[in-house]
Amino acid sequence: MAKKVLIIETSLRAGSNSDILAESFAKGARKAGNDVEVISLKGKKIGFCTGCFACQQKGRCVIEDDANEITEKILEAEVVVWSTPIYYYEMSGQMKTMIDRANSLYPRDYKFREVYLLSVAAEDESHTDEKAVSGVNGWVDCFEKAVFKGKVFAGGVNERKEIEGHKALAEAYAMGKSV
Repeated sequence: MAKKVLIIETSLRAGSNSDILAESFAKGARKAGNDVEVISLKGKKIGFCTGCFACQQKGRCVIEDDANEITEKILEAEVVVWSTPIYYYEMSGQMKTMIDRANSLYPRDYKFREVYLLSVAAEDESHTDEKAVSGVNGWVDCFEKAVFKGKVFAGGVNERKEIEGHKALAEAYAMGKSV
């Protein structure tokens, strides 16, 4: 049965390696017959969470910017895929900001059950993405009906489009196809 898949590209760089990785996942997910939407944070206005918790009563953030529309798409997706460059061994700041701004999802009837992480970095050590994985798992832990299903990490890529030909593209495609 087809699933509604939402892929959130958090890199702000045009032609980014993480976007290319996300597109590979999207191709696999579409090949499997899923309904796939890709959203980029490029050009979006997303302010920082102020910790007011009004979202818990209102069901949406009181800050009027693009985060509310993206949060509604997360609410309706069955599968959420985060794609990020790794900065200083952690997810991008804009990804963390979007996760924080999606706090209104907590008390709501969210549909997502599966969460994935796609990441890239110039560094290529086996532990390079551990903190980003931990951060996504921390988010998933707050949603008892959701589970972290997997990750694909592409190390050793830094320059724009350097990921082309990297084995992680095939991994992301296969993971997307298995959704």
